[in-house]
Amino acid sequence: MSTLNSNKYLAQEKITRLMVKFSLLCMVSLLIGALYNLVDQIFIGNSELSTLGNAATGVVFPIFILAQACAWCISNGCATYLNLCQGRQNWTTIPKAVGTCSTLTLVISLLFMLLIHPYRSFLLTLFGASPNNLAYALSYLNIVLLFFPALMFSNMSTSILGAEGSPEASMWALLAGALTNIILDPLFIFVFHLGMTGAALATGLRQLASCIIIILYHPRTFKLQPTDFYPDWQILGNVLQLGLPTFVTQLTLLLVTVITNYALVYHGNLS
Repeated sequence: MSTLNSNKYLAQEKITRLMVKFSLLCMVSLLIGALYNLVDQIFIGNSELSTLGNAATGVVFPIFILAQACAWCISNGCATYLNLCQGRQNWTTIPKAVGTCSTLTLVISLLFMLLIHPYRSFLLTLFGASPNNLAYALSYLNIVLLFFPALMFSNMSTSILGAEGSPEASMWALLAGALTNIILDPLFIFVFHLGMTGAALATGLRQLASCIIIILYHPRTFKLQPTDFYPDWQILGNVLQLGLPTFVTQLTLLLVTVITNYALVYHGNLS
């Protein structure tokens, strides 16, 4: 394994400048994510899919949250572990930690694809799908499920890039994904009339675009070797322990989303 430890940016830069830079880039990243979600729903809602299309994406959203919970657990745990390694001047462990977390993310994403696909109708119904929007939700999920490795890898990488001293790389990856989705959504929905399949393709290609940007990025402080992707179980245990609070937080969001979906179904039927 090879480590580039010449970059002491996080250790030498003033704390105030670091706080301003990281907080501003984080705010911009959140705004980009919010813009994507807003625009996506506008395109779907103003197409022939109408409110049923919006409802279908809503019942698929808990599955996204569950995938993100796993990805962010690994991401935040790994980022914290990297910061601890940097504080101890333990540079040789950093690439092994990143490689281990990348392998774990890939394995979990494949497990998601294998386990969700056979039970997708049951899960969507459990998360609030109704007979009116279940077909739309299935069409959407069948496509986005194929892009789950890209979805989870891009989400896993965000905090790691920040810990590595490059939050701007995460922002550019999100921006590339958002622009891809904003361009492809109207093209697939209004021009090619692909319906929910088109909306799902735009979402999946958005994740793929972000993933490609991250893969092409060259880290400042370390260099990955093929052997780094063989899991180190001790590092993995430390990472998961550090990331557990993030996972629990996301599970509460999952619960809130499912309750909201059920409330919308109930009150929608009354109206």
